[in-house]
Amino acid sequence: MGDFASAIGARAEESAIVAELKAGSEEAYAWLIGEFHRPVYGLVYRMVADPTDAADTTQDVFLKVFRGMKNFHGESSLKTWIYRIALHEAANRKRWWFRHKAHEAPIEPIDSSEGAKGDRAMQQALTDQNDSPFENVAHLEVQRRVEAELRRMPEPYRTTLILRDLEEMSYEEITEVLEVSLGTVKSRLTRGRRILKDRLAPYVREVGAELGLLAPEAEEETLGAQVAGVGRRVEVTP
Repeated sequence: MGDFASAIGARAEESAIVAELKAGSEEAYAWLIGEFHRPVYGLVYRMVADPTDAADTTQDVFLKVFRGMKNFHGESSLKTWIYRIALHEAANRKRWWFRHKAHEAPIEPIDSSEGAKGDRAMQQALTDQNDSPFENVAHLEVQRRVEAELRRMPEPYRTTLILRDLEEMSYEEITEVLEVSLGTVKSRLTRGRRILKDRLAPYVREVGAELGLLAPEAEEETLGAQVAGVGRRVEVTP
């Protein structure tokens, strides 16, 4: 398993892993799930914003990966191929939700003691324990606000921001995942950061000094990097 974990960095070694996956190697598939389950779930969760839907969609993603492995020919990296499938499945889940569930339940999840208990447990388990209690609360508050504003942003800016500022993917990786040009990625990122900045401006003016955030007049890239750093402190897992 350690050999698989160290091999992903090189495309030549990745080809060997893909060959093992196509051959049905249980060790290779165990490595694949261990390597990609958390990031895929986190990406899907940010798209569908419901833990149960995100978990179900993540299962669908890996089923598609397993079934489609024979058709993977290395035109892109394994990571970008999996992320492309994840975004596609998340978009399908959102469309299904609006067609079937939106008329049955409110968009915002109903608060319950059980749900609140689960949220607290997740926060305690996933928040960086090296921070002070105040920093933990502050980071969580900002992360929630950023996540909420991201969910309200129009596509394709939201997906581009998530991939770049939260998933920390390179521009080249994003072009492969979204199958658009580098110029389009940069344009969407600039526009998306400006939209996010405008949406967060009232909040930053209200609590910025207390939480150590930049003023709303800061440059989009600086603001994007700042909120992204907070957003990555609290990972989302099923």
